[in-house]
Amino acid sequence: MTNLSGKVALVTGAGQGVGQGIALALARAGAAVAVTGRTESKLVETCAQIKAFGGKSVSIACNVRAVGDLARTVEKTAADFGGIDILVNNAQEVPLGRLMDVADEAFLGGFESGPLASFRLMKMVHPYMVKRGGGVMFNLATSAAQRWDMSGYGTYAAVKQAIRSLTRAGAAEWGPDGIRVLTIAPHADSPALKWWIANRPAESAEFFKTIPLGRIGECERDIGNAIVALCGPEMGYLTGATIPLDGGQANFH
Repeated sequence: MTNLSGKVALVTGAGQGVGQGIALALARAGAAVAVTGRTESKLVETCAQIKAFGGKSVSIACNVRAVGDLARTVEKTAADFGGIDILVNNAQEVPLGRLMDVADEAFLGGFESGPLASFRLMKMVHPYMVKRGGGVMFNLATSAAQRWDMSGYGTYAAVKQAIRSLTRAGAAEWGPDGIRVLTIAPHADSPALKWWIANRPAESAEFFKTIPLGRIGECERDIGNAIVALCGPEMGYLTGATIPLDGGQANFH
């Protein structure tokens, strides 16, 4: 596995699911990790798991829709660990539903927690990465934006597609600073996906048939470890791309 000793990572939504898996993998690879999210008890649990294998972490309660929380989180991460090398914009409120059923407030919450929060954190973290000679930023998208039937997923896809545009812009503008910006689109056994499978059994059965590898990814093993690998020098020429971690399902273009 790529050795990330001496690196500092900030992961949003790290109290459970994909965010937790990424935080655990980064810490296992040697990075010091700021574990952030809204629910303190979940953050403490993630940090306890990291401590159990000798990793370094700090829990920081943060609502990504609050710009003050974001600024405080970035400042504390840098103060505690000396800088920031890796940013993972994972937290997201998901506005699911058919167009006539999604309220303005839910759509706005998706934008504030997704592209706006990602945009803000990218800008806040940028100067810290410049001081360190570069870094890697990860934004999360979704293969729902590539679905054969977009019914019920339009607002969610719109939010996530906006994030992909920020990745492309960040990669283009900040490449000279040594900063790489990537989008990943994961399928993983997160609480949200487990809920979806349980509540939409017919749709999820069809969903599984479209995954060439025939399974859902594991949060740490399949998603977190891929993030670790993408942080390594071997991937140093890769930026601006959307990388599906979905068992081959989506056809991004």
